[in-house]
Amino acid sequence: MAFDATFWVAVSFIIFFGALVYMKIPQKIIELLDKMIGDIKKEIAESEKLRSESKTLLDNAQNKIDSAKDESKKILDQAKKDSERLVIEMNDKFYKTSEIKKNLATTKISQMKDSTIKEIKNTSIKLAVDSVKKIISTSVDKSKLDNLFEKNLEETKTELKKINS
Repeated sequence: MAFDATFWVAVSFIIFFGALVYMKIPQKIIELLDKMIGDIKKEIAESEKLRSESKTLLDNAQNKIDSAKDESKKILDQAKKDSERLVIEMNDKFYKTSEIKKNLATTKISQMKDSTIKEIKNTSIKLAVDSVKKIISTSVDKSKLDNLFEKNLEETKTELKKINS
């Protein structure tokens, strides 16, 4: 029987696989593959853990952003209310102050008017008295003047008594 090339290829193939099994190469490959599968599973588990942590952090951050927006809206609303209240208060104070100043000005004008009228009366009386003195001193003699003075003095006294009573 003659052995041809196919036979020797088959024999070498069987010897090759026998050597591989003898050296435990398939077990090492299986162990290596199992190790790689384990590493991949660990990485997947770790990435799932990181994903859940990042989702938690994202949710927390979103909640904080939402609460900050709500708080800023509340602050803005309160600021608007406060500013409107302050504007109203300032307007009220302005009008009250204006009214007080108007009343003071009216009072001052009234006092100045009364003072001016009194001054005019006093000046008029003084001028009239001076004129009467001048007229009397030039046209009336002393005895008539004494009698007139006594008469006016008596009339003044009786008028003062009436006013005081």
